Amino acid sequence: MRIEDVRFELKDGRKALLRSPQEEDIESTLEYLKVSAGETDYLLRYPEECGKYTAEGEKKLFEQKNASPDEVMIMCIVDGKVVGNCDISFFKGMKTKHRASIGIALIREFWNQGIGTKMLEEIIRIAESREGIMQIELEFVEGNARARHLYEKMGFRITGIHPNAIRLKDGTLLNNYTMIKELRR
Repeated sequence: MRIEDVRFELKDGRKALLRSPQEEDIESTLEYLKVSAGETDYLLRYPEECGKYTAEGEKKLFEQKNASPDEVMIMCIVDGKVVGNCDISFFKGMKTKHRASIGIALIREFWNQGIGTKMLEEIIRIAESREGIMQIELEFVEGNARARHLYEKMGFRITGIHPNAIRLKDGTLLNNYTMIKELRR
């Protein structure tokens, strides 16, 4: 599903654009995936795992997301490059179609600029506009206090824990927390 463009100003005065992915974003997205994976242990990939992503694969993913009635991907563009993205997937089963799941990530240079808040506001608006959606779900890795703060600010609450869900290269085990935001209906 495509979204309408959303233009806004970052806290530092730079201009940003939220929009659906476009073919022109492919190379920048591949770089974004690798850079973001190397900046934190809180994403589910290491930079060396990003080699599996290809221009052809990203093109296909963008086309799929843009054409899907049950998925939305939002890219954040600053100075012509992808600096973050957020997506939502709506569950399809009869017993689960009241739920949606989201993911979000940003390049460190753009942390604390209001992008995460703006992307989540847009994703929540999309979910609220969809008939029958009662809750949005996400996960975050233990220790990611910045993400937890953002999610709680946006109305999410912790509902579960997956012990030892993440194992870092040095052997450190981290829990994964599940959060939900219940939508008013």
